[in-house]
Amino acid sequence: MTLIDSLKSFFKKGKVKAGMGNYLKTITDHPDINLPTSEILRIQEDLRYYRNDMKKVSYYNTYNQKKERKPHTLALTKQMSRQLASLVFNEGMTISIQPHVDEKETANTQENDELDQFIKKVLADNNFNQNYEENLELGIATGGFAVRPYIENGAIKLAWIGADQFVPLDSNTNEITSAAIVNKRTVSERDTTVWYSLLEFHYYDEVARTETIENEVYRSETANEIGQNVPLSNWDKSLPEKVVLSGLSRPTFAYFKMPGKNNFAVESPLGVGISENAKSIIDAANIAYDQFVREVQLAKRRVFVPSSMIRPTAKQEGNLFDDGFPKFDEDEDVFMQFKDKEGANITQVDTTIRNVQYTATLQYHLHALENNVGLSQGTLTTDGAINDKTATEVVSDNSATYRTRSSIITQCEKQLYGLIRSILELANLPLFEGKTLLNYDIQKNPIDINLHFEDGVFVDKDAQAKQDMLIVQQGMMPKVEFLQRNYGLSEEDAKRWIQEAQDDVANNDPLPKEQKGMFGDGGGDE
Repeated sequence: MTLIDSLKSFFKKGKVKAGMGNYLKTITDHPDINLPTSEILRIQEDLRYYRNDMKKVSYYNTYNQKKERKPHTLALTKQMSRQLASLVFNEGMTISIQPHVDEKETANTQENDELDQFIKKVLADNNFNQNYEENLELGIATGGFAVRPYIENGAIKLAWIGADQFVPLDSNTNEITSAAIVNKRTVSERDTTVWYSLLEFHYYDEVARTETIENEVYRSETANEIGQNVPLSNWDKSLPEKVVLSGLSRPTFAYFKMPGKNNFAVESPLGVGISENAKSIIDAANIAYDQFVREVQLAKRRVFVPSSMIRPTAKQEGNLFDDGFPKFDEDEDVFMQFKDKEGANITQVDTTIRNVQYTATLQYHLHALENNVGLSQGTLTTDGAINDKTATEVVSDNSATYRTRSSIITQCEKQLYGLIRSILELANLPLFEGKTLLNYDIQKNPIDINLHFEDGVFVDKDAQAKQDMLIVQQGMMPKVEFLQRNYGLSEEDAKRWIQEAQDDVANNDPLPKEQKGMFGDGGGDE
């Protein structure tokens, strides 16, 4: 522990002993949390960029009056996060599990189906695919997010935890083992808006294989403060102060971290958002776009005319409005009147829009942004010619995006492996009215988790299938591998397909049974 950390810990302990620890201004004021305040502020800033909530622009008008206005922006953080999330996790993503079976063992089909159907039902009941893609988008923007299974009404539910709600307490080289989770709720008390914060402290003991969950509730009349410690009943009358879960191989929560080192707090286990190191570029691109839109707005055609020309002197026959005098439409803003002067003439003003210069400037900043965050050229920019391209050319053009996607998938796989294990371990605890939802100990009986991420945007599926088929015909690729690569099947499902296909061929074979062996067995599954 460094000297700064020691002093910070000392003063926090002093606050508790002095009786001041019951009130928390920020989450980092809690004595059990040793996270730099800068990390909390950084995540809040990431959220502001994701919301496209940019600061107002100050300027002086023609009369030297200081004004403020909302800038025109491009929502670049949202756009980048959305594109990557949809490339990583989309409708083509499949999840399946099965007990691990050695080559010498025989698979239990009923047991396989039970495990696979159970996990699929839990995920479907929680609308997993849609929720995961949306939270992954936010996690890419803010550096990470977590998901935690919990029990409600006799069923397993999933709680989604944003980066601003997740505070690590302890971590090792592989993962975060203990964390605090912040849940907020707003209520109205005597016509006053009050904010309640539930702090869940999850402490995992790897040796004892237990997770201890401690709950604390705080009340505040200010939105950006945690507030005063209050009884748990203020949140939920049935909320326990402490819960201990035994027999767990890992923490119940599973954390996704954006790939790459946190260069703002090197010792922090938290990730950094996709735009964290590119905010100056985003600001520059927004300035160029804002000024271009502003110039288009202000560069409209104007005609300056003497004020006497706006006031007609002759009535018009048949005009029932304005006492018979003709007038311009109220929405007319082309003609601008000025005080009559001798020799004053009608003057037309046409302002040239510098669209070429602004477009070039904007494209320059967007190219710089693509390079900075690991996206292929043309992902954000629109200056390239749109031509018909082969799938190979598309893959080549998107190589940078593909590498970034692959790094994110690695972190997604780690999170999903942990989540599925936590769901199965929770289902095997007698927490459902004294019973378990599933009778399968995954610690004694290992499982295989199969994740298939659809990459059709980067791979020419037709070309890959044809090439793989030729390799299968030459005996260089097992049929099981072919089905897994091209149809996203698990190994068990692929073997079942092959067996059923062979059974269909055997049942429809017109040859007598004693003659079938003359032509071989139709090929094995590999």
